[in-house]
Amino acid sequence: MSHISGVRQAQKQKTRQALLDAALELLEGQSLSSLGLREVTRAVGIAPTAFYRHFRSVEDLGVALVEEALGSLHPMIRTIVSTTGDGEERIARAVELIAGHVDAHPAHVRFVARERHGGVRVVREAIRGQLELFTAEVGEALASDPESAGWGEEDLLMLAQLYVDQMLMTASLLLEAAGGGAGGRERVAGLAARQLRLISVGRAHWLDLPGGGG
Repeated sequence: MSHISGVRQAQKQKTRQALLDAALELLEGQSLSSLGLREVTRAVGIAPTAFYRHFRSVEDLGVALVEEALGSLHPMIRTIVSTTGDGEERIARAVELIAGHVDAHPAHVRFVARERHGGVRVVREAIRGQLELFTAEVGEALASDPESAGWGEEDLLMLAQLYVDQMLMTASLLLEAAGGGAGGRERVAGLAARQLRLISVGRAHWLDLPGGGG
């Protein structure tokens, strides 16, 4: 690659990221279905026609935002699942990591929470697809845990789905509580810990139940 083409490629990538950043900021106050292409290009300072050098449509930009947003979520989920220690230590660490993720990526959390059930089908499908991949990865991690001895694949995926849904719900509630001071966040964190504890208790006794483990 020549120096000139390399510079052009770097500039193109910079403009693409600027469009993603501008869209994410605009989406703090509206849904993707109401976001206009001209709004985004105006915020970046480029002509509307230049948008199509980077994305086919606003919906296509939304799918790219899904990849970016859930890409930032991926390491957090992986770390939570691999955390060692007793049950209470793992729960406390999980809540701490989720809160830290919300503080570091509030716009990403807001975008996923809003668009997961939003009006843009391709974006909903992209979120669902990414979360299914996360669930499968969490299920594989759970399968290697000694606590999962005797569990079937279907039940492990069900447990993984519970954990992923819980993490997403907690992140969304922490974000909502951010404007209410420390007390609101503490209440959400306390509720999240209790819910994770309930899942852990159910997990410990699942194989003892009629039909448990398939």
